[in-house]
Amino acid sequence: MNSPHGLSRPEWVKSSYSNGDGGGCVEWAPALATANGIVPVRDSKISGGPVLTLGPGAWSSFVTAVRDGGFRR
Repeated sequence: MNSPHGLSRPEWVKSSYSNGDGGGCVEWAPALATANGIVPVRDSKISGGPVLTLGPGAWSSFVTAVRDGGFRR
C-alpha cells in the first residue's frame, strides 16, 4: 500500500526543540517538504504512527509558536 505524498520512506529529522528526556519529540521530513510543498510531521516515539502533513503557512505558524514558548507546560 502506498502512503499519501510518498511518505513511506522519508528521511526524518528530529527537531532541535525536542527535549532529551524522551518526551516532546517531533520529527519532520525536510526533503519531502521541499519536493511536495507540504511539511510531514510525526511523533518520534511512534515512528510507525500517524503523520501530519502541514502546508507551509501552518508549519511556519507552528514553528513560531514553539520558538515563542507557546507549548510549554
